[in-house]
Amino acid sequence: MSQEVRIPSVGESITTGTIAQWHKADGEMVKAGDLLLTVETDKISTEVPAEADGVLRIQVPVGTEVEIGAVVALIEAGSAAVVPSAPPQAPPAAVQTQAAPKVVEAFVQTVAEPERPKLSVVPVTRPANVPALPGDGRITRVKMSPLRRKISAHLVEAQHTAAILTTFNECDMSGIMKLRKDLQDSFVARHGLKLGFMSFFVKATVDALQNIPQVNGRIDGDEVIQNHFYDIGVAIGTEKGLIVPVVRDADQKTFAEIEQDIADYANKARNGKIAFEDLQGGVFTISNGGIYGSLLSTPILNFPQSAILGMHAIQDRPVARDGQVVIRPMMNLALSYDHRLIDGKEAVTFLTRIKDCLEQPARLMVGA
Repeated sequence: MSQEVRIPSVGESITTGTIAQWHKADGEMVKAGDLLLTVETDKISTEVPAEADGVLRIQVPVGTEVEIGAVVALIEAGSAAVVPSAPPQAPPAAVQTQAAPKVVEAFVQTVAEPERPKLSVVPVTRPANVPALPGDGRITRVKMSPLRRKISAHLVEAQHTAAILTTFNECDMSGIMKLRKDLQDSFVARHGLKLGFMSFFVKATVDALQNIPQVNGRIDGDEVIQNHFYDIGVAIGTEKGLIVPVVRDADQKTFAEIEQDIADYANKARNGKIAFEDLQGGVFTISNGGIYGSLLSTPILNFPQSAILGMHAIQDRPVARDGQVVIRPMMNLALSYDHRLIDGKEAVTFLTRIKDCLEQPARLMVGA
């Protein structure tokens, strides 16, 4: 008897996945619960465990896109020792040999003429995740990952559907920086994690959404959907692309709870553990390009949301205060919004409210 290994369903809107990695070799003994493979979809990565003991027989190689529910391997019952063999690989891409380097020529010859003795320094097959070197090797060509394809389609959809406009302001971060410095040690001692900037921005966003509710909505056909909850998406960059997990009911959470949610999401993202449900249902998104050094940008909407806030790097700059020029840690803020739903007055008022809350963080504590 053999146990089929199938690609699991991870969400109603996801129909295919790509085999990113086999964690066990073809012919290797596995036990129920062992991690077999990682599947990438256009939203998340999913790990598939073994459901039975036996010998793994891989049927689909790394890099192959398959339907949800497809059989990609078998687990044969038995415990006999089997020498592991390499999993099947996708056929090598065509290689131009007109001006190819000698190593590439040797590679092509070993594939085209298998009856000749194989060169010990040249592999017969190319690993699926290593691109061929066409021509003179000055470029490589690889297939886009499902996540990158989804990101591309999502951004283009936002650009083609919404009337995106961006308004800017700047924020003096002195108050938050002083508050964090004064409270950091006691905050860490009590909660076991640092007080970051993002919890202030989440709280300021919730305050602004409550004061300018037009921003907390979206267009659906010829109707406007008004949200009365505050699930805030926080963009996180990963090696595979940008994801936006959602801090649920941010209006009801403390600073510590928000920081804990963000830390948990960051850990899950690094380990490929983000669940489909973690990314659904946000009403507004915050993106922090400042961690990469960006001073100014025009963020694109996380469609179908109607607005997104862009944070940027903090930079000491001369500013006027009470008729004097002083140096203050300043951050540029950018609010992109769907002008079909949100007028300029509402957008500017919204961003100004966020600025006021950040420059006087006591507002967030007392609701002023």
